[in-house]
Amino acid sequence: MEIRLDGKTAVVTGASKGIGKAIAAALAYSGANIVLSSRKQASLEQAVDDIRAAAPPGSSIGEMLAIAAHAGDAAQADACVAATVERFGGVDILVNNAATNPYMGPTLAISEAQFDKTVQVNWKGPLLWAQSCWNRSMRRRGGAILNIASIGGLSVETSIGIYNGTKAALLHLTRTLAAELAPGVRVNAIAPGLVKTDMARALWEPNEHALARHVPMRRLGEPEDIAAAAVFLCSDEASWITGTTTVVDGGMLLRA
Repeated sequence: MEIRLDGKTAVVTGASKGIGKAIAAALAYSGANIVLSSRKQASLEQAVDDIRAAAPPGSSIGEMLAIAAHAGDAAQADACVAATVERFGGVDILVNNAATNPYMGPTLAISEAQFDKTVQVNWKGPLLWAQSCWNRSMRRRGGAILNIASIGGLSVETSIGIYNGTKAALLHLTRTLAAELAPGVRVNAIAPGLVKTDMARALWEPNEHALARHVPMRRLGEPEDIAAAAVFLCSDEASWITGTTTVVDGGMLLRA
């Protein structure tokens, strides 16, 4: 099934690398206009160049803009959404992908600063971006919001307890917003398993092959695995899906 998003405009946070970059690419290759956002403008511009260079031959891709913004800062988030509405007339798709994990270790040993940063980006941030998109565009024209969570929000892993706690909170926020914003706006989440990204490098790089042996699908995830699911959930093909969490983990939770 070929999914086309021609005429749609999407904002993707945390889009300079990893899962966010893969989602931005997949949406662009499906014809949507994309605003890529993360903290560093240079990294975003490089991501735009990479996505254009990797476009399938003969494909018609959407327009891409790079707008730097801190995902957990209300003013910067709103400025990015405002610029998107000014350029494209509205926002049809919001992908809340930006996340951080500044601490690994026993939950009770986390510092207050580390805790606050994790909550600010991983839980408060998606709400801020959803508020801005709703107020500036989606209230009147509808749309789709997709939150990128983690299977950590559905299970327990003691070395990243606070990170996983924010992802569990994000899943609850997904269900709450889905109930509040229906029928005009659909809100869903993806809970990835262990995906080979820079952010998760400390979890997978030291022992990738041993970890993969315990995954039913016998491999770790790639960013493109998450992007494929994202395109579907953001498209009109998923028009009767809201408030759900789609687990994309190669079966990892089966072995949890």
